[in-house]
Amino acid sequence: MPDTASKPRVRFAPSPTGYLHVGGARTALFNWLFARHFGGTFVLRIEDTDFERSSEEMVEGILEGMRWIGLNWDEGPFYQSKRLDLYRATAQKLLAGGHAYYCFCTKEELERPPMYDRRCRQIDAAVAATRKAAGEACAVRFAVPEGGATSFNDAVFGEVEFSNAEIEDFVLLRSDGIPTYHLSVVADDIDMRLTHIIRGADHISNTPKQVLQYRALGVDMPVFAHVPLILGPDKSRLSKRHGATSVIAYKEMGIVPEAFRNFLALLGWTPGATKKDREIFSSDELISLFSLNGISKSNAVFDNDKLAWFNAEYIRAYDPAKLLPLIEEEWAKAQLKSDRTKDEVLATIDLVKPRARKLKDFATAFRAYFSDDFDYDPAAVTKFLKVDAVRALLVELAARYETLAKFTEVSTEQVLRAFAEEKVVKAGALINGARVALTGQAVAPSLFAVMVNLGKERVVKRLAAAQGIQ
Repeated sequence: MPDTASKPRVRFAPSPTGYLHVGGARTALFNWLFARHFGGTFVLRIEDTDFERSSEEMVEGILEGMRWIGLNWDEGPFYQSKRLDLYRATAQKLLAGGHAYYCFCTKEELERPPMYDRRCRQIDAAVAATRKAAGEACAVRFAVPEGGATSFNDAVFGEVEFSNAEIEDFVLLRSDGIPTYHLSVVADDIDMRLTHIIRGADHISNTPKQVLQYRALGVDMPVFAHVPLILGPDKSRLSKRHGATSVIAYKEMGIVPEAFRNFLALLGWTPGATKKDREIFSSDELISLFSLNGISKSNAVFDNDKLAWFNAEYIRAYDPAKLLPLIEEEWAKAQLKSDRTKDEVLATIDLVKPRARKLKDFATAFRAYFSDDFDYDPAAVTKFLKVDAVRALLVELAARYETLAKFTEVSTEQVLRAFAEEKVVKAGALINGARVALTGQAVAPSLFAVMVNLGKERVVKRLAAAQGIQ
């Protein structure tokens, strides 16, 4: 089924032995974009047959991560732990067709050779069945053809071939009846009628084992498309030493979902020559532009600075009303309660969002705009309020503002500059000192826009308290 198929069926099949990580999220996104582009079906399957390591908590973490990025699925989630009968039936089909056999080797016997020597393959099928019926413990192995090669055409990497001599007779069913990944993934992909398997390039080495099963079962193969790996800045496999790898950790950092989705989409995929100079794409644009042809063969590098840039761009573009619920989540975590009206809050968000890099800024660096309970940056205090004379002048300036009838950007600036001229000091010293006294920070939007936003009462109160700032 070609890339231009009208109704593809694709899947994301995470293992709940950990939270949704960046690589998995990118795989899910590529599948979702492909399905949406062609009006196909996106299936979610939870591969939870590792009963010791899988947990409901991890499942919910995966679902939460997908919901946060905005990846809605059409079918599922299906749980492999509830589909064991399918895998056992598939193993029986392979046994009946002579493509699999019972293996009675003990754990100790299997530890000796580097590759399984196929000794149980020599046991007559009837004898093996009798031993199995008598209760002897055994696994089921696939009988890999002993000569030739197994190849497949990958939509990203082209023709890929493995010598059969390098593929061991792999286990399908363990002696306890639990399927291995190699069996369950094929049985599920066939049963779910999947047309394309889009997954990480680390699965290429697994693919010949799956191709052999498709052929043995006499069913059409899906299109395989293996996407490049995501590396850290040092070009090694992305891991915790490079920073967070869990998707939800980025939510906790204050990344907005659209920024993360846009950033992820461009890790190993490009939208084509006509769009090569653009980086910001809406979800609808990504869906419209996505194709397997745009996936790179080269590994992608996860750049945290680039993600921060995307995040700042999206925050700047967000409507304040859209930002508000996200900001309120940060306020709750920081135990901040604003006593400002909703209209004042929205106006304040609009004022400060051009300087935000993450949502947390609205509860930290911008806290003074929303609450009187804020801290002063020690470095800013040391730099701009170290001179007692400046503090005293700010207290006097507060009294001037208290008598000001019209509190506008123009009038507040006129008062400050006239006051500076009267006191024979540089206006900049008062502006910098007032900025710290009002916001706790050395950097802020236009001081006079900040004054109008905070309102006359707060400005007077905070300037009047300048001498007590620590």
